[in-house]
Amino acid sequence: MDRELPYYSYSDYLKSKYGEKVYKLPVNLPVGCPNRITGRGCVFCSEAGTGFEALSARVPVWEQLARTREHIEKRYHAHKFIAYFQNYTNTFLPPDKFRSYIDEAAEFPDLVEIAVSTRPDCISREYLDILKEVREKRGLQMTIELGLQTCNYRTLERMNRGHTLAEFIDAVLAVRDYGFEVCSHVILNLPGDELSDVVETAKILSSLRVHTVKVHSLYLAKNTPLCEDYEAGKLSLCSKEAYFQRAAVFLDYLYPGIAVERLFSRIPKEASVFCNWGCSWWKLLDELVDYMKKNGDYQGKKAGYLNGAALRNSGFTGR
Repeated sequence: MDRELPYYSYSDYLKSKYGEKVYKLPVNLPVGCPNRITGRGCVFCSEAGTGFEALSARVPVWEQLARTREHIEKRYHAHKFIAYFQNYTNTFLPPDKFRSYIDEAAEFPDLVEIAVSTRPDCISREYLDILKEVREKRGLQMTIELGLQTCNYRTLERMNRGHTLAEFIDAVLAVRDYGFEVCSHVILNLPGDELSDVVETAKILSSLRVHTVKVHSLYLAKNTPLCEDYEAGKLSLCSKEAYFQRAAVFLDYLYPGIAVERLFSRIPKEASVFCNWGCSWWKLLDELVDYMKKNGDYQGKKAGYLNGAALRNSGFTGR
């Protein structure tokens, strides 16, 4: 863990894994989402999805990687990269099309990993087999990013996620069977969730030993059902201070070996009506770190619930 940070950062995780700086190159595919077939999808999800930093899906995969790499390499002097299939549900397309996109990315130079973002209910062995073949042929690591958002099944239903906790657990177990890494996405301040839900979400991710986690602060994208409720006065959002408490508690209960990729969301100002209490994400991160240090919070502080806590507390075991 970085001595300056009270949590295990994703950048440190990648450095320990690959020996140097590694940066993600976002890839945008012409795919959709099964949750939008008969409706508007998740109540917080915009029509454009979440690929705000990616190029148009009309641009070929190789060109997207090359153009983004040029920018990243100049700015951060990176020489190793991860092809990140980011926006929408990247396994929600025919297997042969999925294979062609992955194969195209796998040929890109200086790639060490492929990361595929998808829904828990869009994971099957047919797609995992494709990634396994590419890994064996190219020697690339594979990561599957899964959106859980919260362990509270009632909140998942209210947010119209279209899946429950069971599908997430099923997907994680399937991915781990292949030796791939798992990244989970969570939102700590969804309407209806309490601090206890934040704790339980950290416990679920820790017990499943996911490898990384992306923590998001809820934003309100324009023209979404959640934004409409907010503008109609039907929705209240937690304060910045309350979010700091939730983030700190989440990290307290999170297994210390899980790398944290982010703790705040990012969305272009013109695409939202609310994001990060009007502050920049990096300023909020500095404030959160100060808050955690002041209160003695750090990742794994309260992770003693793992590995037979009741036996240890009873004195029945010498370990």
